[in-house]
Amino acid sequence: MMPVSMVGRAGELAELDRAWSTLVTSRRPALTVAVLTGTAGVGKSLLVAAALEAFTPGPAVVLSGAARVHSPAPYDWLAAVLTGRDTSRLDLPPDALAWLAQHPTAPRERYAPGTLLRLAVRVVRLLVAAGPAVLVVEDLHALDPASLNLVGELATAADLPALLVVASRPAEDAVAPDLAVRALARLCGARGAVRQHLGPLLPAEVAEVLTQVYADPRPSARLVRAVWQRTGGNPYALTELLAAHAGRGPEALLRPPPAPRPPRVVPQRPAEPVDAELTGREIEVLGCLVAGMSNKQAARALGISVRTVTVHVSNLLRKTGSASRTEAAIWAVRRRLPVPTPVDG
Repeated sequence: MMPVSMVGRAGELAELDRAWSTLVTSRRPALTVAVLTGTAGVGKSLLVAAALEAFTPGPAVVLSGAARVHSPAPYDWLAAVLTGRDTSRLDLPPDALAWLAQHPTAPRERYAPGTLLRLAVRVVRLLVAAGPAVLVVEDLHALDPASLNLVGELATAADLPALLVVASRPAEDAVAPDLAVRALARLCGARGAVRQHLGPLLPAEVAEVLTQVYADPRPSARLVRAVWQRTGGNPYALTELLAAHAGRGPEALLRPPPAPRPPRVVPQRPAEPVDAELTGREIEVLGCLVAGMSNKQAARALGISVRTVTVHVSNLLRKTGSASRTEAAIWAVRRRLPVPTPVDG
């Protein structure tokens, strides 16, 4: 995919890099909070991924999780962080840890809410250890109340050697707007908090994207204006538009994209309905997930960057209503989609 993801975001990326550099060079590292807000498709996840890739030195620990919108449960963010991690050495009651990690075998008896919150904070502290760490909270607007409380508590843990990066849509778009407003207020009120609101790209920035993609130093004002109006300056909508017209000249952007061919389904027993519109590249990435590839393996197999794969995986989870890569792969298998399986190597 074209290298356009950070157009118009250089200032925000530099600010996050400064926050990280200050943290890692401090004699007594203290928690730093960065809050990124913006509408869907504006590039919050891309910015976080680019920042993580650029941080020098790289973080010793990265704890990243997102809301499981389609199967919400208490402490979803922490459960996502713990997925696939060896927690056997954590100094915590096994039953409480199993409950926080949402293990299917967790005991039904639960701790009091205040006790669970303290244990959840302790889990994060144990995982961060001496740091420096980056804690990534995706889609705060969709988090369950327990996760919102946990994120708020972490924002006040001044002695935690970590950069807490939180991405959220505006509070009015949240599942629980009042709780999201309070959580965002606690985060933005933290000492030294970095506050970034990502808006749509300006026409000049759309022109820069077109220049990169088509190697044309002077795209016409008519083309720039038409593309900007058509996409609203939304980076995701712009990327989708460019992908739909890949292989054509820039003037093709002025015409409607060709209607996508419906996916061919192997005629076996009746399949579940295909209820998501995927781009060709997303179908290729989905094939990599079915094959069990990591993002790095998928990037190598498809000849694209790891960052681009990360974006496509995020879009796939959203479009298929999946809570994990495995669930997305199962979604494809159940619908018998003819997803290609690239060879890694």
